[in-house]
Amino acid sequence: MQQQKETITNLPQALSNFDQMPDSSYVRLPVVRALYGVSTATVWRNCSKGLMPSPVKLSERCTAWNVGLIRADLASKSCTR
Repeated sequence: MQQQKETITNLPQALSNFDQMPDSSYVRLPVVRALYGVSTATVWRNCSKGLMPSPVKLSERCTAWNVGLIRADLASKSCTR
């Protein structure tokens, strides 16, 4: 129970506020991993195969995903299951 409690408190704030974020905002890799429930390698693999939205390079060392594109992709995948 303690480990589950720690995991919940360690969620990125962007993940817990994802539903309230505007479509024009961006999220980083830990949020994308949690939303899709996959590993870092799987996120990058699926992006390169076109199975997930590609990230945008916001600066030299900052890569992020558009919230609107992530929402649309997740919605399309939930309709096909």
